[in-house]
Amino acid sequence: MEQFSLENLDFGKYHGLGNDYIIINDIIWNVPERKKSVLARKLCEVHFSIGADGLIFVCKSENADIKMRIFNNDGLEAEMCGNGIRCFSKYLYENSIVQKQEIKIETIKGILVAKLNISDQQVKTVEIDMGSPILDCEEIPVILENSVDQCINEPLVILDKIFNFTAVSMGNPHAVIFIDELLDDDKLNMYGAVIESHNYFPNKINVEFVKVVTKEEGIVRVFERGVGITKSCGTGACASVVAGTILGVFNENVPIIVHNDGGDLKIRYSGRTVFMEGPIEKVFDGVIEKIEI
Repeated sequence: MEQFSLENLDFGKYHGLGNDYIIINDIIWNVPERKKSVLARKLCEVHFSIGADGLIFVCKSENADIKMRIFNNDGLEAEMCGNGIRCFSKYLYENSIVQKQEIKIETIKGILVAKLNISDQQVKTVEIDMGSPILDCEEIPVILENSVDQCINEPLVILDKIFNFTAVSMGNPHAVIFIDELLDDDKLNMYGAVIESHNYFPNKINVEFVKVVTKEEGIVRVFERGVGITKSCGTGACASVVAGTILGVFNENVPIIVHNDGGDLKIRYSGRTVFMEGPIEKVFDGVIEKIEI
């Protein structure tokens, strides 16, 4: 494949609760479509490059204020990312790309609305109207041996354990598993990797292990599809609250505090729509003198 060279490529590095992203203004750089995945893999590689969970491109939109495209560090394009879209919103505002307190953002999932909490021209927190969750197995997609419309508390045999999972899509697919004791990193990697690639999930799946603290508080550990263990996952927190509400372990239409490894998110599920609010941080701006892909 023909090589493509970029010189003096400027980027931003942001994180939402430790879930970190490189952001590039593709309206300016116009990275060729065939090279976007390659660039994501190269820039996100830990130790040998910037290192990140994913790469986000700022793109023009015909239907909204702006368009977000996100690629995980394995090079595969993701449908949506809750922490990523909050980082994206802060980048837009603070770089004068879209300076609105309410931004309409086009994603593969559809158009989502970001509401920015601004102080001294800095975006402190962002609330995202994440829209309605998808619960239909075929749409998520999940393919079970027994035909069911929704995957609610379905058994899943993984290695030496039987887990019960509830499948929810927030534009990207999640298997939410409620457990009594949280898994350490070794077990999260072991079980998460097998579940991610299980034949029930043709497009692979994000995995959340959730411990309920109260009806309005929970702890979530995440094995993210195409990434591995992450400090947090915004869509995963949303999916966990949706699943918990359906199962009756979380209250409906009140803010649920979700403790991630990287910090806390506030999630509210009305029974129809999910709202997510949380902080974001700019890590640094940078320039790559030359990169060939």
